Amino acid sequence: MSDLLLTHGYFLFEDEKEIQIMRPYPTLGLLYISAFLRRAGFDVEIFDTTFAHRQQLFDRLARDIGVIGIYTNLMTRRPVLDIVAAAKRHGWTVILGGPESANYPSEYLAAGADIIVSGEGETTMAELLPALAARGPQDLHGVAGIVFRDGDGTMVTNPERTKIADLDSIPWPDRGQIDQARYVNVWREKHGMGSVNMITARGCPYKCNWCSHAVFGYTHRRRSYLDSAAELEHIMETYRPDQVWYADDVFTISHPWLFGYAKELKRRNLRVPFETISRADRMMKDEVLQTLADMGCYRIWIGSESGSQRILDGMERGVKRYGIQVGMFLMWGYPGEQLEDIAATVDLVSKCQPDIYLTTVAYPIKNTGFFRNAGDLVVADKQWSDATDRDYRIKGRHSRAYYKQADSWLNNGVAAARLQGQNPAEAALRQVAAMQARESMLAVASETEA
Repeated sequence: MSDLLLTHGYFLFEDEKEIQIMRPYPTLGLLYISAFLRRAGFDVEIFDTTFAHRQQLFDRLARDIGVIGIYTNLMTRRPVLDIVAAAKRHGWTVILGGPESANYPSEYLAAGADIIVSGEGETTMAELLPALAARGPQDLHGVAGIVFRDGDGTMVTNPERTKIADLDSIPWPDRGQIDQARYVNVWREKHGMGSVNMITARGCPYKCNWCSHAVFGYTHRRRSYLDSAAELEHIMETYRPDQVWYADDVFTISHPWLFGYAKELKRRNLRVPFETISRADRMMKDEVLQTLADMGCYRIWIGSESGSQRILDGMERGVKRYGIQVGMFLMWGYPGEQLEDIAATVDLVSKCQPDIYLTTVAYPIKNTGFFRNAGDLVVADKQWSDATDRDYRIKGRHSRAYYKQADSWLNNGVAAARLQGQNPAEAALRQVAAMQARESMLAVASETEA
């Protein structure tokens, strides 16, 4: 029996939409914890649920008894609760980590979890496992970075653990513990390009009101570009993907780091196609855009809220000049939004003509500024165990039908602008459809979330 079994609650084959999209990546957090603990001498097993079925995991839990660590995020609440229940039935000690359980420690403890790890998991788990073995799950006072219940059933929140300052001190993700090749092959079969995810930094210092900082807080810590380049070289030699997804919150936040990384990749003769996320205001310099293009960047995702229209317009023009695709994340329904704000978004996206854009209706994630500011207007229609934070409604906000028409207005407006010089007749039809969607949106404007 291992010292720790690590798993998560994402079952790809349970979600028809995910099966259609088929862009899976392994959970890097678990792989980092595995690598860190195994280097320290712990025996760690990973049960990767991505391509598995629940019964396979439940059968594994029935074979012996030990300590299980489960990664939690916003979308996996229900399956995680089911895993917790199955583990407890067989006598396992259950540890949860990740942003979701950090935001709802009392709820998850009430559902059967023994311990919640908040913040980074590596050093906390290295201290927690021996303490568990020596004292049990109800006598863990002094282990920083955890929440648990003592012998009287009182919830105890221990002090926050100091973040790891030197990220190079952490070993690379333990990809050998999972079937990484299957991820690459699934990507290649579905999209023509096998892909691997990696990170070069942890955390984001920007304080956007809707973003969760439950794990890394508002810190931003970078690995050295030498260590990052060495990992990329290892990934390419071992798994031979066609591209990389840099999962950093803001990849271009440090320009000196970016230039150093690019120089090191060139020295190693590594030019790997990649996509990543950034902010428009960190993309304004030609030197940054040229560097990204030279490194192999083919798509940058940004949030339209990253800066002013002037900044966004400037970034878009520059990115396209260097042949990099642009993806935009757009958000409807943020408090204070007026008709003119939606019109400005339609105008902005029509002018920018990003290669791809995605819209969502803003939802309040627990412990964000958005959630706190909404206060009593946040409404839950479902039992907590059967919902996610995406199911929260904002009382008094426009109806879903309103935002559906906003999407139609946007899609037709963007298409009309794109077709203007190619097919004026079709452009005119799309412009009419855009105006009809706008009128339909106004017609349902009085419908609000009750």
